[in-house]
Amino acid sequence: MTLTLDVHTAALGAALNTLRDRIGYAVSRRRFVDPQPDDLFRGLYVSDDQVDRLLAGDHVPIRADGPLVDDIDPGDRLGRLAEVFGLDEVDLSVLIVAAAPDLDPAIERLYGYLHDDVTRRRASVGLSLELCGQAPEHPVARLRLSPDGPLVERGLIVVEEHDRPLLTRPLIVPERVIAFLLGDDEPDPMLAPATLHTVAVELAAADLLARAIQRGIGLTYVCQQDGGAGTAMAEAAVSRAGRAVVGLDLDRIEPADLGTVAAVAAREAGLQDGVIVAALVDSVAERGAAGVRLLSELAAPTVLVGDRRWDPRWSRATPLVLDAPPWPVHEREAQWRQTLGPAAHGVDIARVTAPFRLTPEQVDRAARAARQQAAIDDRPIEAADVQRGARSQNAADLERLAHRVAPTSTWNDVVVPANVERKLRELSARTRLRDRVLDDWGLHGPSLRGRGITALFAGESGTGKTLAAQVIAADLGLDLYVVDLSTVVDKYVGETEKNLDRIFDEADRVNAVLLFDEADALFGKRSEVGDAHDRYANVEVAYLLQRMERFDGLALLTTNLRANLDEAFTRRLDAIVDFPMPDDDDRRRLWRLNLPASVPQADAIDVDFLAAGFELSGGSIRNITLGAAYLAADNGQVLGMTELVRATEREYQKLGRLCTKDEFGAYWELVGSRRNGDAQPAEGP
Repeated sequence: MTLTLDVHTAALGAALNTLRDRIGYAVSRRRFVDPQPDDLFRGLYVSDDQVDRLLAGDHVPIRADGPLVDDIDPGDRLGRLAEVFGLDEVDLSVLIVAAAPDLDPAIERLYGYLHDDVTRRRASVGLSLELCGQAPEHPVARLRLSPDGPLVERGLIVVEEHDRPLLTRPLIVPERVIAFLLGDDEPDPMLAPATLHTVAVELAAADLLARAIQRGIGLTYVCQQDGGAGTAMAEAAVSRAGRAVVGLDLDRIEPADLGTVAAVAAREAGLQDGVIVAALVDSVAERGAAGVRLLSELAAPTVLVGDRRWDPRWSRATPLVLDAPPWPVHEREAQWRQTLGPAAHGVDIARVTAPFRLTPEQVDRAARAARQQAAIDDRPIEAADVQRGARSQNAADLERLAHRVAPTSTWNDVVVPANVERKLRELSARTRLRDRVLDDWGLHGPSLRGRGITALFAGESGTGKTLAAQVIAADLGLDLYVVDLSTVVDKYVGETEKNLDRIFDEADRVNAVLLFDEADALFGKRSEVGDAHDRYANVEVAYLLQRMERFDGLALLTTNLRANLDEAFTRRLDAIVDFPMPDDDDRRRLWRLNLPASVPQADAIDVDFLAAGFELSGGSIRNITLGAAYLAADNGQVLGMTELVRATEREYQKLGRLCTKDEFGAYWELVGSRRNGDAQPAEGP
């Protein structure tokens, strides 16, 4: 059989022809010393004559004049292998001998004949060395197929059946290497599940990394911020250096498969003249330094991308460490516009996307999700589609530690004084524009604080603090995560800090608003140290204050008891918003807001009387209207003043307040407690 190969594989064809000649010569010599060459069962047993000849030393080994390849051409596929993987002529010849059964089916049968075993149709270590003119008993020859030899170490040849003696162990050439020898440049299918999908983004910061790759620096570590463009920067640098990208998404690789996938990637980088780009390394580092060390010590140029600082334990090699600069706001907006396309022409991209800290890869996926949503409804892309697509890039890990709320409230739903609403809107704008101010305008400076924003909402229960948090999250298009204090506070020393640290770490990785309800339970005042419990409690509060400063997101805290908060904590806040009890006008708005037209109601509802007569918070008004609606529904009639007055009486009872004739006025006859005097506590239901 003769292979028809192009100019890039001509040397392979010539080497195979030489191999066939040597096999023919070897077969002739084998027949010369074989006492029964025509035995139909030869290779299945050892005859007495063969035993006698072997004991007499009549076995004649196969000898060749030298390697199959006598000249390496850098422009040939074999030459590329030699240059990249550090192979000489003998190494290439051994590789060809091992690959021959996959290139010519007739050769595997001939190998079975030469092995005197029809089941052994792969070249063995001994046969490969002999066909390449190497003495199998020579130590240097045997080292070529040792685990430290370039053929085995770089994954070009696999030595199998290690329970056999070395010389009889079969050799297999991976299919990807065979395909490369035949001119196929498709990546190894084993890498497909872990392929890193990068996005081409023009970044000026990539020039330094590109020069490092061109000058042969083997290991580089790129440290990026959350939502940074470190991976895109690495991809752009590799492309500028004229090399192929072999990308690995480490989040998609099972720990048990990491070693195999990394070895295949290193081989692929050699075959493609490429550079490994592995992101994000943090998922591997969390399991210990061994996994990162495996990646950082591959025999291929490697760029690792991670969120944390480089740890010297990760590698015996010294990497070039680079910081990926923040992704400029205008470049991020341009990427959004490009990926969304003309279907989003009516969307204010700058405003809608500003709150989201996404990588270029996440922007691409989010835009794809937005396009799909609009296509299903057969309409142009809307702002809500973009926000929904961006939120879809959030990991779900935080949901184990906090309750996620998809806010739908708007500014029309929050009833607070004008100065309070102004502060809330300013807080939303500050979150939306922080990248522009801190990065583009250069106002972040040398501050040790994080880039996050922390605000405290203080006021009595029911004054709208939690609702305001939902409104801000909805205005920004972000999810709201309400921290469950039961998952944070722990009676054991140090556990509360660990729990809160986990929450902040996960929150740093998502685009969301973090809400600590009843924050004084966590950030209470430090006290004089009277015993060990006081000392540990003070350490706990001090730690929480420090961790809060390093948070990079938007954290909102609510409290009914502002005076109980530690003063050091309040100094670290970016904003404090006090929520007062509503006045008459605000209560009137609240009553009307909670009695929408969708509720069947009587025309005689006296909203002015309800607002002026009962000094209640918005939360209480909500409870009353809801309770009255249930009373009306149960009685099969529309909601009217009777139901509202009775529901108000029940709310007073909950609050421990007295029902008086002065407050209920003309509706006093509807109050169940009127029989016991003009100022009696409300009766139970």
